[in-house]
Amino acid sequence: QVQVAESGGGSVQAGGSLRLSCEVSGRTFSSGWFRQAPGKERKFVGSIDWTGTNTYYGDLVEGRFTVSRDNAKNTVYLQMNSLKPEDTAVYYCAASNQQTFPAVTGGLYEYWGRGTQVTVSS
Repeated sequence: QVQVAESGGGSVQAGGSLRLSCEVSGRTFSSGWFRQAPGKERKFVGSIDWTGTNTYYGDLVEGRFTVSRDNAKNTVYLQMNSLKPEDTAVYYCAASNQQTFPAVTGGLYEYWGRGTQVTVSS
C-alpha cells in the first residue's frame, strides 16, 4: 500500500515563497499536486513522472511553481514562488499508477495525502 504525506505548509506574505514536500512510500508512475480553496473545487497544480524528467503544470501556476523529486528520499517537492493571496488553499499530494502522463484529473490518482494548509496574506 502506497502512503502519501505532505509537509511544509504555513503562512507567508504575498510575494514570498514556500516549498512543500511529499513523501511517497512506494514507486508509482507519477505524482501530482492539487489544491482546494474554501468553497471551491479542487484544482490541478502540477505533476511529475517517476523519472523526474517530465513535468506538467496547470494554468494557475503561471510559471511561479516548480515540481521536482528526489527518488533517493522518496520525496516530491512543490516550490512556490511569488505567492499571491489567491494561492491560499489546502494543497494535496497524490500518486498515480496510471500509465498516462500528464494525469491532470484527480480521478487518475489512487493515493492521496491529507493535505497541508498554505495561507498567503496581502
